[in-house]
Amino acid sequence: MTKGFISIPWFIPAFRAGGPIQSIANLVSQPKQGYQFYIFCADTDLNGEALPIQVKDKWVTFNDNTLVYYAGPDSRSVKFKKEWLSLKPDVLMVVGIYSWHFNLLPLLYAGKTRSIISVRGMLHPGALSQKSLKKKWYLRVFKWMGLHKKRIFHATDEQEAAFIKDAMGAGASVLVAGNYPRLFVPVSRPVKNRGVLSMVSLALISPMKNHALLLNALKKVTENITYHIYGPVKDQAYWTDCLSIIAQLPGNIKVHIGGELPPDRVSQAWMEADVMIMPSKSENFGHSIIEALSAGLPVITSRHTPWNGLELAKAGINADQTEDAITAAIRLFANMDDEQFQAWRDGAVAYAGSAINLPALHQQYAELFNG
Repeated sequence: MTKGFISIPWFIPAFRAGGPIQSIANLVSQPKQGYQFYIFCADTDLNGEALPIQVKDKWVTFNDNTLVYYAGPDSRSVKFKKEWLSLKPDVLMVVGIYSWHFNLLPLLYAGKTRSIISVRGMLHPGALSQKSLKKKWYLRVFKWMGLHKKRIFHATDEQEAAFIKDAMGAGASVLVAGNYPRLFVPVSRPVKNRGVLSMVSLALISPMKNHALLLNALKKVTENITYHIYGPVKDQAYWTDCLSIIAQLPGNIKVHIGGELPPDRVSQAWMEADVMIMPSKSENFGHSIIEALSAGLPVITSRHTPWNGLELAKAGINADQTEDAITAAIRLFANMDDEQFQAWRDGAVAYAGSAINLPALHQQYAELFNG
């Protein structure tokens, strides 16, 4: 039994940090893979709000092979060191790269223990372009300290592996292990009428997700559109700009702002919509994309996610990141009748089913954790 210690800033029931939380929850929920996981995280969500948990600063059961330690804000470094020395793990995985308590400190304490840095898209050029000067200097210091040496970087696909080498040097040790998805049962929907479309976005609200581009594209749509927006606001100034665009939309476009949506209510979002839309500048994985596809929602997204070839599979559209391209994709689905649209719903489910190879994922993680 491999004893794996995972250090991540936030974990379930936290959800506002998006994909990395769901990625780790899906990883540790795989049955009978020969691992005992210990997850060390904060007792708050991304916004600092206290989690609805009964116990902190002690190990509590998450599932049969996973314990979680929700560390309170006082002396987190001391708590980490105590638990690390007590457990003597076989392998360390830090999720992220910018946190002192949950990324840097564990790497410093790990010594010769096999150590994995799961950057979760943080070294993608699109991510590095946000607050670029600050991140540039941080990564210089990271490398100056030698924290990239004798560690294994975890990439979720070959493209991310290349981005890691660009940022950390060609000599960086990188292993690829894809994300485990959370798949849904296809949801039932009312009859799809021509000239009408219901859409949903489920994502952090920030420039990376391109809500403003999408909202501007809706100005040119003449069909009747209902657009549901879910997700925590990560960038308030950007969201203020989005609200200004919403106020300018014509009467045939109805926007419903649903706010934050905990993971146990995601199926509600899929039942409200015909199509999932998220034209992201980049996605390390895009959990909501594969989840929506599995639920039978065709997806309109960019070409900068792992989920390409959607149109060929009649599962959605990988649109260029222009207003005209997104407008055209929305209008294409809006003008389908129920029979036409059902073929795309079936294509979405089939695409999700064929895109995931669980035996291959199990093998990739065996190599990542055990070498």
